[in-house]
Amino acid sequence: MATRKSPAKDRPSYRCTECGWTTAKWLGRCPECQAWGTVEETGGSAAVRTTAPGRVTTAALPIGQVDGRQATARSTGVAELDRVLGGGLVPGAVVLLAGEPGVGKSTLLLDVAAKAASDDHRTLYVTGEESASQVRLRADRIGAIDDHLYLAAETDLSAVLGHLDSVKPSLLILDSVQTVASPEIDGAPGGMAQVREVAGALIRASKERGMSTLLVGHVTKDGNIAGPRLLEHLVDVVLSFEGDRHARLRLVRGVKNRYGATDEVGCFELHDEGITGLADPSGLFLTRRDEPVPGTCLTVTLEGRRPLVAEVQALTVDSQIPSPRRTTSGLETSRVSMMLAVLEQRGRISALGKRDIYSATVGGVKLSEPAADLAVALALASAASDTPLPKNLVAIGEVGLAGEVRRVTGVQRRLAEAARLGFTHALVPADPGKIPAGMRVREVADVGEALRVLPRRPPRESARKEGAAEEAEASPLSGR
Repeated sequence: MATRKSPAKDRPSYRCTECGWTTAKWLGRCPECQAWGTVEETGGSAAVRTTAPGRVTTAALPIGQVDGRQATARSTGVAELDRVLGGGLVPGAVVLLAGEPGVGKSTLLLDVAAKAASDDHRTLYVTGEESASQVRLRADRIGAIDDHLYLAAETDLSAVLGHLDSVKPSLLILDSVQTVASPEIDGAPGGMAQVREVAGALIRASKERGMSTLLVGHVTKDGNIAGPRLLEHLVDVVLSFEGDRHARLRLVRGVKNRYGATDEVGCFELHDEGITGLADPSGLFLTRRDEPVPGTCLTVTLEGRRPLVAEVQALTVDSQIPSPRRTTSGLETSRVSMMLAVLEQRGRISALGKRDIYSATVGGVKLSEPAADLAVALALASAASDTPLPKNLVAIGEVGLAGEVRRVTGVQRRLAEAARLGFTHALVPADPGKIPAGMRVREVADVGEALRVLPRRPPRESARKEGAAEEAEASPLSGR
C-alpha cells in the first residue's frame, strides 16, 4: 500500500538565527552568513501572505511640484568631510562610516559632533564601545566641548530611541552599530540579524524626524564592511575611512552617495591634538632636497578628483641569497614586478635580475593606479644605474608589457597640480592636451625613450671642460 505524503504545509522548515535565511532541511552551516550551528527548526512552512491595499500617507505629486528644499545639505563644520558628502549632511540622511580599528573614526566624528552643534541644531553622540568619561577625555583633548552636544553610553536599541525622544537632536552619531542590540531579536550584538534590526529602526527614526544619522561600522580582516550586505543598500551614503595607523594621512573615500558624486576624497591629518582636514596634502608625500638623489621619481596620482604629487623611491643592492628579495611598501607588488620585467626586456637593463630591490612611497600614500607605472620604472632604472633623475621632473603614464607608454585620464589636471607646486618638467604620453605656462613637457612613446632622461655618467675631468657646452645644448628634457 502506497504511503501518503504529508502536505507541504506540514513539512518542517529551518531558519538561521543570525541572518534569517530559511531552508526546508537542516544544515550545520548557514550558506548565507557562513555561521556554524545557527540553523534551527521553526516548525511548518509559513503560509503565503498577501498585502491588501491600504491608505496612503502622502498623496503622489507631479515631480515638478515636489519641494526640493527639504533635501538641502547642511555643513558639518569640517570642509573635507563636506567635500566627500557633496556639501554636507541632508536632513533624514543616514551615513555609514566604516574603517579599521584605531584609524580615527571616533576622533573625526566627535569633532564633527561638536562643530555641527548649535542653538538650533542639537547633536546626540551615542557610544557603545566606550564609557561616557572616556569620550569626555577625548573631547577635552581635541577641543570638542559644546553645550549643545549631548553624550550617552548605551547598548540597548530601546534606550537609544528613548534618548531621541528626550533630546530631539538634528544629528545622531552612533559608535558603533555593531555594539547596539534589540531585545526583540535573537542573537548576539553584532550579528547579522541584530545589525539589520538596529539599522532599520534608526533609518526609520531618521526619515520620520528629518534627523541626519552617522553610523560607525566595523570592517573585516579583508577590509570589507562587516555585517550584512543589505546594510550598505539601506543607508544613503557609505564612506570608507582609510589610512595606515603608523602614518599621519587619513583618507575618507565615498563608496556610495545618493546626494552627490562618489569620486571625491577627503584628506585628513591625525596628530596628538586630534584630526584636521588637509586642503593641500601633497606636501606629506614629498621629500624636499637641495640635490636630486638616485632612485627617486615624482608622479601625480588622482585620488577621486583631487590630484596629489607623490614620490616613488627605489633601492637596489647586491643580493647575498640565491633568490633576490622584492620588497614593496605603498606599491602593488605585481605592478613593480611587471616594471622590472619591462625594464629588463624592453629597456635593456640586465642588472636588476640578480639584485635585491626595495621600492616604497613617501608619507604612507598608496599608489595603485597605472598612471604611476612610468615613475616606478624610472625610479628603478635610476637606482640600478646610480644616477639621479633631473630636478623638478614628474613622470605620468601607464606602461604596457610591450614597453609602450599609454595615455591616462586627467593629464591636464595632473600637470596643473605639478606646475602649481613648482615643478618645471614632465614626462607624459602622447597628446597631453593643454600645457600649463612655464612647464616643459616631453611626450614619450615607450620606456626606451623615457630612459633617455637619465643623465650620462660624468665624463673624465679632461673631457668635461671640452664638452660642457655640447651637453648644455643636448638637454634630455628638450621638448615643447
